[in-house]
Amino acid sequence: MPSFKINVLGCGSALPTSHHLPSAQIVEVRGKLILLDCGEGVQLQLRNRHLNLMRISHIFITHAHGDHCFGLPGLLSTFSLLGRKTPLHIFAPATLQPFFDCIFRDFCYGIQYEVTFTPLDSEQRQSIFECQSFRVTSLPLRHRVPCCGYLIEEQPSLPHIIPEMIAAYDIPHWAISNIKAGADWTSADGSVIAHEQLTRPADPPCRYAYCTDTLPNPELPAWIEGVDMLYHEATYADADMSKAVLVGHSTARQAAAIARDANAGRLLIGHFSARYSDESILLREAQEIFPATDLAFEGQEVALRV
Repeated sequence: MPSFKINVLGCGSALPTSHHLPSAQIVEVRGKLILLDCGEGVQLQLRNRHLNLMRISHIFITHAHGDHCFGLPGLLSTFSLLGRKTPLHIFAPATLQPFFDCIFRDFCYGIQYEVTFTPLDSEQRQSIFECQSFRVTSLPLRHRVPCCGYLIEEQPSLPHIIPEMIAAYDIPHWAISNIKAGADWTSADGSVIAHEQLTRPADPPCRYAYCTDTLPNPELPAWIEGVDMLYHEATYADADMSKAVLVGHSTARQAAAIARDANAGRLLIGHFSARYSDESILLREAQEIFPATDLAFEGQEVALRV
């Protein structure tokens, strides 16, 4: 099972179409599920993808536009109907506070699980959450309303013990975790075998950046330097550049330039305008700048590490 995987639930923009739903993604890190944005249709997509919605522990909302948060009232209500007991943690720009207050006052009163809402300063890059499996940093974006992107980084793992060394030095199972943590091994004849000889380096932590909705932000590449994958909105093609500037969005070519400048491993573009029935033009324009670009689509699964 992949230790770091992205599930695309929706990659359209404000107007739902017959082939795209509003923004939402599940990121699975070492068995933990977090939800990025919560547009309409999230619950159905979770069920269609056989993702256990009760395993969602954290929700990160980018901004106060309906195509990114209108799925929340229903999802929170469903948690209650299913008897959720574990706490739920929601992070979003502070401008969403009135929306959450309304949800809990009018739709989710009497729920039996704890919900914490953490308001974010959308003007500051901040470390906002950390656990044993991953950490999350908020990234200021440039939209018509306060907006945050998110950088999700896997926590460093321990080195791998070399299987041949286990057999060669008759290392018992109980000692393996200690060796991974840095201990040497003393063999039966008293010889000390160094930790470095018994192990190989750990896999580098996976890093994923989720950036929508935004005009190109010249500071973003430095903040996400070397990410394994960047999801960046690509609402418009070059021919609609004036529209993109007017409404605070990016073109596919601009998204690709951000990925190039960040030395990203891969780029996934989404948040497609409903005006395009065929997004191949967006893919072509992005690949001219950054060849390792793919189009997002509903139901897509992307493993950053298998």
